[in-house]
Amino acid sequence: MALIVHQFPCLSDNYGFLVRDEATGKVAAIDTPDAEAILAELGKLGWSLDMILNTHWHPDHAGGNEALKTATGATIAGPAEVTRIAPLDRALRDADVVMLGETRLQVIDTGGHTLGHISYHDAENAIAFVGDTLFALGCGRLFEGTAEQMWASLQRLAALPDETTVYCAHEYTASNARFALAVDSAPETKARAEGVFAARDRGEPTVPTTIGVEKATNPFLRAPLLRPDAASPAQAFGEVRAAKDGFKG
Repeated sequence: MALIVHQFPCLSDNYGFLVRDEATGKVAAIDTPDAEAILAELGKLGWSLDMILNTHWHPDHAGGNEALKTATGATIAGPAEVTRIAPLDRALRDADVVMLGETRLQVIDTGGHTLGHISYHDAENAIAFVGDTLFALGCGRLFEGTAEQMWASLQRLAALPDETTVYCAHEYTASNARFALAVDSAPETKARAEGVFAARDRGEPTVPTTIGVEKATNPFLRAPLLRPDAASPAQAFGEVRAAKDGFKG
């Protein structure tokens, strides 16, 4: 059955996601960047909240957990690291399954940005919620994990079908595009960057993206091609990630 995804901007550059299983009407929030904004969107839609699904523990992803649970009674599931800032009703690990009504969401270990970061994959509807692991033309900073861990996580996502729609948590794409142009001269990268800049000039979001588009143009997934002399794909990724960390463009 279909999964309806309602995306909305919140905080300075986050996206909130409310997802509704069409068969049963069950609703989940993917992360809780702003409890007030989420409650307002629920009110506009006429939806009630049944579940919170966290990708990682950072406050702009789990900071609204307690307020939303108090307001709605929603159950909270996510990686165990979320308990650093808020209680969980269910701790999730790689390969676990969460049922939102009739929608089956499989948990994928995508650690690197934080050690316990996870993503959620709805194979039937070809949708993935990836938090801060994979961005449009980018990837998350390595706040806790290693380049090897993040590269392995990105490869798990890259292994999903190309048509998979990817919902990432921030509108970072224009900045990511400027970096991509600095390290990758491929015509596809240039064309995509131009499209991103035009979309942002019109005030349009650049999220969601797809796995296929990211594999073709994202410099972090293309790192082994961009750093052919690196000792390993993970090292190539680490070099590109370090270059982005120091990029001033």
